Amino acid sequence: MYSSYDIVVIGGGLGGLTAANRLARAGYRVLLAEQHTQLGGLATYFKRKGHLFDVALHGFPVGMRKSLRKYWGNDFAKQVIQVKSIRFDNPQYHLESTFDTQDFSRKMTEHFRLAPETVQAFFEAIAQMNYYDDQTMTTRQFFQKFFPGRTDVWRFLMEPITYANGSTLDEPAISYGIVFGNFMSEGVYTFLGGTDLMLKMMEEELARNGVEILRGARVEAVLVDGHRVTGVTINGQNIACRAAVSNGSLPRTVFELAGNEHFSQEFLEGLRKVRLSTSSCQVYLGIKPGEKLPYIGDLVFHSTYPEFDANALCDHHITSRTFSVYYPEIRPGSSEYAIVASMNAKYQDWDGLTAEQYRAEKDKLVEDAFASIEPYVPDIRQITDYTCAATPRTFQRYTGHLNGATFGTKFEGLKFSQGLPKELPGFFHTGSVGIIMSGWLGAANYGVIVANEVDKYLQVNKL
Repeated sequence: MYSSYDIVVIGGGLGGLTAANRLARAGYRVLLAEQHTQLGGLATYFKRKGHLFDVALHGFPVGMRKSLRKYWGNDFAKQVIQVKSIRFDNPQYHLESTFDTQDFSRKMTEHFRLAPETVQAFFEAIAQMNYYDDQTMTTRQFFQKFFPGRTDVWRFLMEPITYANGSTLDEPAISYGIVFGNFMSEGVYTFLGGTDLMLKMMEEELARNGVEILRGARVEAVLVDGHRVTGVTINGQNIACRAAVSNGSLPRTVFELAGNEHFSQEFLEGLRKVRLSTSSCQVYLGIKPGEKLPYIGDLVFHSTYPEFDANALCDHHITSRTFSVYYPEIRPGSSEYAIVASMNAKYQDWDGLTAEQYRAEKDKLVEDAFASIEPYVPDIRQITDYTCAATPRTFQRYTGHLNGATFGTKFEGLKFSQGLPKELPGFFHTGSVGIIMSGWLGAANYGVIVANEVDKYLQVNKL
């Protein structure tokens, strides 16, 4: 590690990784400091007892292919493949879809019996949305405008997006429409070879471009002199830099890394009102060597709740979950099968539990996941030889995100993330904020946006 760099990127999630690569390609000396031993943030993986599990939901819009090609290289784009089937099972309907505009339009007209002109008008409205549009209309009002009283349709359109980023019906419609529109262009895609291959390729590309990666590197403070960033403290050592980019939690970025004294009272008061998004629980099921899973779909949205309710999706008494099913084809040359059950959750339901209570609740997560997947795979208990569970406390411990917020902040957080360098020159943020800047595609693209702002700052301020 050198004593000084042009830029220090704090955190190795997809936003931080992409920002670091973009800036290194522009000729800057970049240090990427990751507190964990693993890169990827929440888009990562882990190995246990011979099994490999992806942590994030393994689905993203086709736009990720374009972003990977432009900001990482053609070899990355070639690995992006479409998933074959998305299943929806709940009390209101049982459907299978390719999750694109053509198929959704067909389902909406044939299964839900909606007028074709209404469906077309809905998708045209989605296509026209931009994040700088009017924010007063909520998603509930938007749905009511096109599909009044049709809670079954609302669920079909909304539930997968809530699983993906924690959004609700009462947030700005554009925060729903932009994400939904991205998926609707051509369906859901994933990375052939798995998250482990993608991160390995990214690390190799970063090294080729001269980025220095430091693992186990806890950034304790951002150093300020003359009301601009001049360095960071990593594991007790001061490192000089011309700019710092935080890929961590927005509240921690401001209140812990920088400190209140560097920001206006108006900014601090506004940031304190920003709502965090919800957290997650996950259950990992490793299938015994030699055993196989039947094909049940790539993603299965399963719920026993009567209709869509974002609060119910987060309830401690779980009624809804997404199953990401991993077949050997996702990692060519492998014979492994695995299932990851993902549930939205609230940190408050897990905070304060005793060690004994915590173990019992994690055991219950595993048992409930088994019970929910059994209708699809009746012998799932017999063919599984490894299980474990992650909770909001797990995600907070490994990422440092306040309350284990796996989806960053609600929409209003975007203003404060983008406004950070105006308050403290040389300090930038590219973590998940505003719902639309989250998920694989949103995180990577926000990394590019912020990297461009850093470049402008350094060009204007020849420090």
